[in-house]
Amino acid sequence: MFTNRYIFIYASVMVIIVAAILSSAASFLKPFQEQNVRTEKIINILKSASITTEKVDADATYQKYIVEEYTIDREGNITSIYKNGKQKQGDIRAFDINLKVELKKNADIKAGKLSDEPQFPMFVCEKDGKTFYVIPVLGSGLWGPVWGNIALESDFSTVYGANFDHQGETPGLGAEISTDMFQDQFPGKTIFDDSYNFKSIKVVKGGAAILPPSDQIHAVDAISGGTITSNAVDAMINDCLENYVPYIKKQI
Repeated sequence: MFTNRYIFIYASVMVIIVAAILSSAASFLKPFQEQNVRTEKIINILKSASITTEKVDADATYQKYIVEEYTIDREGNITSIYKNGKQKQGDIRAFDINLKVELKKNADIKAGKLSDEPQFPMFVCEKDGKTFYVIPVLGSGLWGPVWGNIALESDFSTVYGANFDHQGETPGLGAEISTDMFQDQFPGKTIFDDSYNFKSIKVVKGGAAILPPSDQIHAVDAISGGTITSNAVDAMINDCLENYVPYIKKQI
């Protein structure tokens, strides 16, 4: 019969050993997890510009097609440039930006709170002799975050491609934002009207066809049965793209 003291010591030692094993495993796996996150981010940026790549080739493909990375402030000024594997301006690389943190800074400023100046990332892609501008977007869905990338053509208005993903939207409903059926609606849509007034891309319950013909170029069909997620994507696109309007206005 073991004494209570023996049982307590044995249990304590086992807890310490298991904790040490788990901590060591977490430390060992962390670099691999970070690399997987980085690779997935690369794949999604490229996918918005209709560029596919295997994970093993992701870095090389990114370096081939993404020729510059910018960060842009609220006034539309470029605050950093990363090009040819080197930081050419500023001290932060656009790829390394935590968009959630930057959007929170922007929201705080809009609410009249003190905050650091947000920096919004943009990725310049060159493919088949054409230039595209990839803008990452982030929002909140029904059950968790939703995110994606939108690639604009050189007019800074026409959508060349878009991809979206989610953390936990309902399968068969809101989760459909990550399917080609939903994403393939975006190419050819425009985020500005002919006078370059910002319109965003509306995600319309009942379908873009219910809008006046002049507005349909700025809209896509919402997901049937996924109203809350569709609304979240609508808000995400508007709230993120509008941060780039001052920059775009300086380019046209």
